Amino acid sequence: MSSGSPGFVRNYIFSTDHKVIGIQFMIAALCFMFVGGLLAGLMRWQLAWPGQPLPWMERFAPGGMPGGYMLPDYYNVLFTMHGSIMIFFGIIPLLVGAFGNYLIPLKIGAGDMAFPRLNMWSFWLLPVAAAIILSGFWVEGGAAGAGWTAYPPLSGTAQTMGFGQTLWAIGVIVIGFSSIFGSVNYVTTIINLRAPGMSFHRLPISIWGLFTTAVLGLLATPVLAAAMILLLLDRLVGTSFFLPAGMIIDGVAQPYAGGQPLLWQHLFWFYSHPAVYIMILPAMGFVSDVLPTFARKPIFGYKAIAYASVGIGAVGFLVWAHHMFQSGMNPVLGTTFMVSTMAVAVPTGVKIFSWLGTLWKGA
Repeated sequence: MSSGSPGFVRNYIFSTDHKVIGIQFMIAALCFMFVGGLLAGLMRWQLAWPGQPLPWMERFAPGGMPGGYMLPDYYNVLFTMHGSIMIFFGIIPLLVGAFGNYLIPLKIGAGDMAFPRLNMWSFWLLPVAAAIILSGFWVEGGAAGAGWTAYPPLSGTAQTMGFGQTLWAIGVIVIGFSSIFGSVNYVTTIINLRAPGMSFHRLPISIWGLFTTAVLGLLATPVLAAAMILLLLDRLVGTSFFLPAGMIIDGVAQPYAGGQPLLWQHLFWFYSHPAVYIMILPAMGFVSDVLPTFARKPIFGYKAIAYASVGIGAVGFLVWAHHMFQSGMNPVLGTTFMVSTMAVAVPTGVKIFSWLGTLWKGA
């Protein structure tokens, strides 16, 4: 290797090559899914053999499992951290970060992503965010335990949740920036760096799925980040965005006034329901690429299935309140969200019909 050649660190650690970054996302996501799986195993142990100790666990969680017996609050911590890790650090980085980075330039004829350095940062924010969230296990009060949905007022005060909940919110903001950076890169690359002659109607269906996913991430993730910032202000500064008047904690009346816990639910689910499609649209796109290959015939109804990806993404922004049917919303509003929820089945059905048409009389 010549003295002017980039070394191992530049080539494989802080790389700007889209293939290397895709592999980094895959390795990191699989590692985080393993960690999330271990937490799930502890929860399953508690459910299968309640009250049975795991003495060796006291060394790792002395505050949550004294003598190896799992405390109820520690169970809440486990399912909070399990859900957060699997969604934010497992499934989304694997399906979007790994496959998207590796495949998009190859499938559209681009040399690399539009912003290689931004792409590198989109990956390296991932372990930073994970370190922030997981460090909650070693702070006073333990890790976040308000569920991955973090509903206030439980998550909104230092009296109800310790510093680990603050770290959780900061970590989600950081991973949100990772998602935004990646989304900007994907959208710009697909729009501007396609090979000559490759129009949108010649793109592989998987690219349609990843493009729609990137748009969803670009539009929805800032709303989640804003919600996390407001939550941090409630916890650290004493504001009342999500904390209502009349709260009593440990027999002490709290000074909060004017907050609305339901505001958190609206902001959180405005991101988290599109996140469902962020997770499934890439997978649907990959299925739409694989089936024609093995059926040895073109995809049936190319334009229909391409527009169905866009349709799922568009309708996905109109269904978030179906998570809130029991929150006391106006029945007319509830009916509206019921109809929009059922409407998602239409473009989804188009995809399934297209897959069946592709397989029909195929190889």
